[in-house]
Amino acid sequence: MKSFLLIIIGGALLASTACNNGNANSATAAGSNAQQDTANFTTAVWTDSLQNFGTVEKGKQVKIVFHVKNTGDKPLFITSANPSCGCTVADYTKSAIPSGETGEVTANFDSNHGAAGKIHKSIAVVSNTNPARTTLVFEGQVEAAKQ
Repeated sequence: MKSFLLIIIGGALLASTACNNGNANSATAAGSNAQQDTANFTTAVWTDSLQNFGTVEKGKQVKIVFHVKNTGDKPLFITSANPSCGCTVADYTKSAIPSGETGEVTANFDSNHGAAGKIHKSIAVVSNTNPARTTLVFEGQVEAAKQ
């Protein structure tokens, strides 16, 4: 009798878990559909998508700020900003950018990574625009540290 009861309880738990996993997949699919909803697309203009920070000594940190203006009639949402390498940490405006307002993507470049010389780095930004991906670029010269 006890083993029969344990089997029933175990089966109920297994069924409950399976049902919850199905709901999680449905929620993920709904989120993907919302990101592809063209009714919520807007337009944006990057005022400085290519920047040159000049020359820095190896070991220095460089902060680069890119600005975007929402030129559409819907709120602009930046959903990700992914740097091309580990030498850069990117941050971005996380809240909705209303029509006519500006937001930003910030790149913090650590010149300790890599060799001295000319550098050319990029950040892939995804937002609710068409096309969804914009590539921001910064470049400059890293000189060997003076001794």
